[in-house]
Amino acid sequence: MSKILVGLSGGVDSAVAAYLLREQGHDVSCCFMRNWDSALNNDTLGNPTINDDICPQEKDYNDALKVANKLGLPLLRVDYIEEYWNSVFQNFIDEYKKGRTPNPDILCNKYIKFDAFLHYALDLNFDYIATGHYCKKGHINDKDVLMKAYDINKDQSYFLAQIAYEALERSLFPLGDITKPEVRKIAHDLDLAIADKKDSTGVCFIGERNFREFLKNYIPMKEGNIIDINTKKVIGKHQGVYYYTIGQRKGFGIGGNTGPYFCVGKDVYRNELYLSSSDDHHWLYSDACLVTGFNKLLNIKEKEFDCNAKFRYRQKDIKVHAKFIDDDSLYITSYELMKATTIGQQAVLYLDDVVIGGGVIDKTYLGGKDKEDLLKKYLKDNG
Repeated sequence: MSKILVGLSGGVDSAVAAYLLREQGHDVSCCFMRNWDSALNNDTLGNPTINDDICPQEKDYNDALKVANKLGLPLLRVDYIEEYWNSVFQNFIDEYKKGRTPNPDILCNKYIKFDAFLHYALDLNFDYIATGHYCKKGHINDKDVLMKAYDINKDQSYFLAQIAYEALERSLFPLGDITKPEVRKIAHDLDLAIADKKDSTGVCFIGERNFREFLKNYIPMKEGNIIDINTKKVIGKHQGVYYYTIGQRKGFGIGGNTGPYFCVGKDVYRNELYLSSSDDHHWLYSDACLVTGFNKLLNIKEKEFDCNAKFRYRQKDIKVHAKFIDDDSLYITSYELMKATTIGQQAVLYLDDVVIGGGVIDKTYLGGKDKEDLLKKYLKDNG
């Protein structure tokens, strides 16, 4: 019997994870993590005052408390507001200011759930932490490995590729071998109040708010030109080039019968947004990328190897060739053109269903040339 601390979020997945571990005979306790405070102001962490309810964590806490009481398990509560601000949110804003598209959920797992929370649990003499993530922990040559979930439609291994190997060793994923419908059924059979609670989507601190409106609190709006990449003509005005991402197809505010348009590029310094009326435009594609800050979870010794990769969540696996440039940087070449591979997003490599590791997409290439340089030269030569 192991002593396990379950991160109880107030949702159905973590609730069923706690129940399954209890039924396996473990000594289970639960803990609610509070990572964001919608009422923070300049007197606390120095960020702008947000008056509206961005992330209703108190409601989530009350839901978690109901679950813990129903299951007869103790519930602790811990605040990581400052840690989240420093390690996750500040990076999120800094990356957007560079014109990149970060993934804060991955950083939250790396620095909060599988670092700060893990050490909190170990300090309280727990043997393991557990979460409601859909993924599995396997073993190869007596070493722990992170694997895709049985329910491939819900697999969340992509979001865990940046956690430390030491954290993987101390983590359990009870939902790895069951499906989401099975989880819902268990919750109904237990008569849990959150059995039909809607899954959380997007970034916690944004909640149901309009993403662009949220960013305006932290990155000032600066209007600029929207340019048709084919005609080089100005076709509208954007509210701020930071607010858009490669491959985006809505929200440009362009009237008339000119759409649909797709974002194929942006220049932070010129404050220009580049669109194409075709989703097959060659500027949307790349055939290679540079990945930095690579976190290795599988002890693969080869400097070059073939594997599969995901460059965004829910994307199908793409066959690639990976080559280590140094200990934590790789040059990845795809065997097929990659659509809307976005700088700042995460590239996660897989060997079959086993996670090799993940890192940040730092540059994208087409025909061996940097896509950003190619776009700038194209606009200069054809401007």
